[in-house]
Amino acid sequence: MVSHKKMTKKIVSAKVDEMYRESKHWNSCLQLINDELTFIQHLLNSYVFEPNTPNLFERLQDYQARIKRSKDDWDKLSKMIGHHENSIGGILECSDSVCDNFYHQKHEKLKVEAVNYMENFKDLKYEIFEYAGCILKKRKPNN
Repeated sequence: MVSHKKMTKKIVSAKVDEMYRESKHWNSCLQLINDELTFIQHLLNSYVFEPNTPNLFERLQDYQARIKRSKDDWDKLSKMIGHHENSIGGILECSDSVCDNFYHQKHEKLKVEAVNYMENFKDLKYEIFEYAGCILKKRKPNN
């Protein structure tokens, strides 16, 4: 018969594994987003846009400022996830449910922040690509 303590330790270990996998997934998504941020910054600073587009300069300035804010948020979130990953193992050293709950609440809060950031970035990226795509289409020669 398996003792209650061994069973609890097994459950906690499974939770730690799951939290670690989730944080690795967030990191993977953030690495992709970092590459996309770099691409978008290069796109916005390029000369591929039709110069006579109404409000082009203002739109590009707005997008550049929003991409910079997103990059700053990316930096903060990436650091938070890194620190969180390094501390996840602390759950295994918890001796009570208060400590255990602390780690889980911290993880859930970080999950919300990561998902919100990814959703906001996806929306911004879509908006920029939608705008850029319309302008770039104008440059195609008519056959």
